[in-house]
Amino acid sequence: MVTVVPRLVIAAPASGHGKTTVATGLLAAYRARGLRVSPHKVGPDYIDPGYHALASGRPGRNLDPYLVGPHLMGPLFAHGAAGADLAVVEGVMGLYDGAVGHGDLGSTAQVAAALRAPVVLVVDSSAQGRSVAALVHGFRTYEPSVWLGGVILNRVGSERHEKILRDACEEIGTPVFGALRRRDAISTPSRHLGLVPVAERSKEATEAVDAMGRIVAESVDLDRLLWLARSAPPVSADPWSASEAVGGRVSERPVIAVAAGAAFTFGYAETVELLEATGAVVARFDPLHDESLPEGTAGLVVGGGFPEVHAETLSANEPLKKAVRELAASGAPIAAECAGLLWLTKSLDGKPMCGVLDAESGMTPNLTLGYRSAVAISDSPLLPEGTRVHGHVFHRTQVEPRAGARPAWQWQGRPPEGFVQDGIHASYLHLHWAAHPVIARRLVDAAARVQRRALPAVATGPSPTLVDAPRALPPAATDPAPTEVDVPPTAADPASVAPTATEPASVAPTATEPAADEAPMAVVPADGSGEDRDAADSAAARARAESDAEAARARADQDAAAARARDGAENSDPVASDAESGTTADGDDTAVADKNGDSGSLPRVSRSDGPASAADRDGS
Repeated sequence: MVTVVPRLVIAAPASGHGKTTVATGLLAAYRARGLRVSPHKVGPDYIDPGYHALASGRPGRNLDPYLVGPHLMGPLFAHGAAGADLAVVEGVMGLYDGAVGHGDLGSTAQVAAALRAPVVLVVDSSAQGRSVAALVHGFRTYEPSVWLGGVILNRVGSERHEKILRDACEEIGTPVFGALRRRDAISTPSRHLGLVPVAERSKEATEAVDAMGRIVAESVDLDRLLWLARSAPPVSADPWSASEAVGGRVSERPVIAVAAGAAFTFGYAETVELLEATGAVVARFDPLHDESLPEGTAGLVVGGGFPEVHAETLSANEPLKKAVRELAASGAPIAAECAGLLWLTKSLDGKPMCGVLDAESGMTPNLTLGYRSAVAISDSPLLPEGTRVHGHVFHRTQVEPRAGARPAWQWQGRPPEGFVQDGIHASYLHLHWAAHPVIARRLVDAAARVQRRALPAVATGPSPTLVDAPRALPPAATDPAPTEVDVPPTAADPASVAPTATEPASVAPTATEPAADEAPMAVVPADGSGEDRDAADSAAARARAESDAEAARARADQDAAAARARDGAENSDPVASDAESGTTADGDDTAVADKNGDSGSLPRVSRSDGPASAADRDGS
C-alpha cells in the first residue's frame, strides 16, 4: 500500500534548540486552520507526545527503530497518520544522534529517510550570526539520504539579527521558513525527568500549547511549509494492524484495568489497541481518586509515570490498595512497568504502597537512562522464558531488592532485574508492545482464564458468538541490536544528568515455574432453540471442568518434572560453558562484570519470540 500523507520531520542540531515548541506549535497552528494533523515523536519519550496530543486532538505516537525495529517505521506511521491532512514528526536530540556506537540506529535521520520526509532544522540562533550557514550546510550535506528542506530560526534577538541569519542561509541556498523571537510567553515547567506531563497541569498545559500555536502561526510561513510537506513522495507501507498482530480475539471479553491519571501517564497508544484487538474490554482508572478497580477486572496494566510525586495520595487510598492485593492473590495477570513496579512494592519513600511485592522503593539522586537489550529469564504471563526484547529505562528511583526469587530480565553487565510472581510481571524496563504483540495475546488469554473461573458454571446471558480463532503470531524483529545502549543524557530530551548505576546486587534466579494453563475456551453457538442453548451451556460447563482437570494434572506433572530438574541441577556444574568461555549471549568476547563483580554472561537465547536462529544458538 502507498502512503501519501503530507509530512514534515522537525529536527535540530542538538537538544535544547526548541524542537518541542516548534513541533507542538505547528500542530496547534495547522489544527486551528482546520487541518487534521497527526503527531509523532522519534524515540521512547512519553512526555512530548502528551503535548502533541493536546495540540492535535489525536493520540501522540512514537516511532523508535530501536524499540520496534526499522521495518515497523513505515507501517506504524501509516497507521497513526491514517486520515490526516498533515503529519508532524518531532525528532530526538540532534538530527544524527541515535543508539550510541551503532550508527544511525534510532536517530531522527534514520526515521526521516525511512519515511522519505523533508526535514526542517530548528536552530537556536541566540549566540551566532553568519556562522549559522556553516552549521546548516554541514547538517544538510552530512548524510545524502536525509532531505533537509529548510530551517526555522529560534531565539532571534532583533530584526537586524534576523536579517543576518536569513542572508547567511540564503548564501547556501537553504530556505528559512520562519524566525521565532526570544520571549517568555511559553512556560513548560520541568522537574527531575524532564517536562511536567500534560495530565498533571491540564490548564497550564492548554495555555502553553495555545501560546505555542499562536507564536508559530505569527512567526512561520505555514503556507510555504505546507507546500514542502505536500512535496514528500509516496511511501510504500501497509498500515500496522493490531488485529493482524495479535492473530484474533478471545471468545470472552475480559476486563483489563489500565492505570491512568496524573501518577501514571507513560504508555504507548498501541498498547491499548493491542489489548482491545485481542478481545479485552479496556477500563481506565485513576489510582489517585478511584477507590476500587473497574467492575469485573480480570487483569491489570500499570505503566510508567511519577508515583513518587503523588506517593502520599497513593498511600492513602487503602481501598484500592486492598483491591490490588486481592487481584494479585487471585492469580490475575498484572503487567507493571517502572512506576507500576514502585506502586506494587511495600513502600515508596517510606509511604506504604500496595504491598504485593516484598520490596522497598525510593528516590535516589542519580538518573538511570538508556536503551536495553534484555532476556526474559522467567516464564511469565507476558513472555516465554528466553525471549529477547528491546526496551528502555528512565528513572531516578531504586528498588531493594533489585529482583525477586524469579527475576524478570537479565541484560549485560548487571544482575537480574524485576519480579515474576504468580500472575505478576513487574520491572523497570519499558517495552513497546507493537514489537512483541504476543504480550497482549498472553495477557488477555490469562485474564480470560481468570474470568472463566469467576463465572458461574452455566451461562445465564446471551450466548457469545464465535470469534476469530487465534492465528500464529508473526516472528518478532530480528534486526541486529546491541545488548545495552545508553542514550546520551540531554538537557531537554529529557534531563542533563549522566547515567549512574544505582542498582544494588540482587538475588540469583531460581528454576522457573511451568507456563500458565493454555486450555481452549468453550464457545457457545449464537443461534438455535432454547433447548439447543441449554445443551450448549451444559457442554460448555463440562468442557471447562474437563479442561480445568486436565490443566491441573498437567501442572502437577510439570511441577514434579521441575522438582526433579532442580534436584538434578543441584548436583551438576551450573552453566559451565558460558562461564568458562567468557562469551555473552550477544557475542561479546568477554563477559562484563558490574561493580559487585557479577558476570554479565547470559544464557544463549533467541532475539525473537520464536525459536533461536542458528546465529543465536551460536551466541552471536
